[in-house]
Amino acid sequence: MKIGSYNLDNNLFLAPMAGVTDLPFRRLCKRLGAGVVVSEMVTSDPSLWASRKTQLRIAQDSNPENEPGLRVVQIAGGDADILARAARFNVGNGAQVIDINMGCPAKKVCKKAAGSALLKDPKLVEEILNTVVSAVDVPVTLKIRTGWNKENKNALQIAKIAENAGIQALAIHGRTRECKYLGNAEHDTVALVKQSMSIPVIANGDISTPIDAKRLLDYTKVDGLMIGRAAQGKPWIFREIDHFLNNNEFLPPIKRAEIKNILLEHIENLHQFYGEIQGLRIARKHVGWYLTDNNSDNLEQQNTEIFKKQFNQINTAKDQLKSLNNHFE
Repeated sequence: MKIGSYNLDNNLFLAPMAGVTDLPFRRLCKRLGAGVVVSEMVTSDPSLWASRKTQLRIAQDSNPENEPGLRVVQIAGGDADILARAARFNVGNGAQVIDINMGCPAKKVCKKAAGSALLKDPKLVEEILNTVVSAVDVPVTLKIRTGWNKENKNALQIAKIAENAGIQALAIHGRTRECKYLGNAEHDTVALVKQSMSIPVIANGDISTPIDAKRLLDYTKVDGLMIGRAAQGKPWIFREIDHFLNNNEFLPPIKRAEIKNILLEHIENLHQFYGEIQGLRIARKHVGWYLTDNNSDNLEQQNTEIFKKQFNQINTAKDQLKSLNNHFE
């Protein structure tokens, strides 16, 4: 698979997720099999570009030890000219691909006429896409949902607008904005869009196992798959899916010792990236995801929940790492 002139390592994408796909997590997912990792959504508001939050989200220059693989930055907003400025700003900071968010269902995004709220206004979508594509000399991609609600699925209309505007790849989450993340994703709309497009189409939504990935590829004939929530606490899901798609066999289950090493590496990198105070807070949610195991027995689940509560009270980086070491031992 290609985006513009860029050949991808494979067709598996880490979905951009606010508060999750920061640099430490992107590095980890890339090392564990993701073909492309996408940044957290970056605001298009220029008054916030100098803020610490935005600075942590933008591409970390061209050094592969900083930003792994193809540097893809997602931007969001509802004003074409401001989005174009945001695209130029991020390209200037090392972005090789600009992704436009028209898929986020969050209220705080949609109430600003951004994210999936834009699907209600195809004319504005066309203006934004044409303006941003013309503003930069790197590939521009788009992420959308199937529509605003079940009665207004206009993904095919938006996809045609995108293709005509010069968008280089299109990712579609198989839910409407109204669905948020509830219920099951439907991929009939994704398949329809794929059949009608010449640009690469990437399917997103409810890909949690290698079997899910294979079924979705076979059903929709899409070019790539985008994995979001299933990677939280399980970044090795990418190598599991990649191996299954290429060899039609499962990898052996990951060993507990490797989970320990991955988790400790991740938490230590969070401490270094954010600083101890913020790193401690962010580490807590990741540890919660890593230690969630729906296949364990009731006693083990109870013990894990007790550990999580204790872990969330720890106030130093050193003690967090020591506690995790002790838990695995």
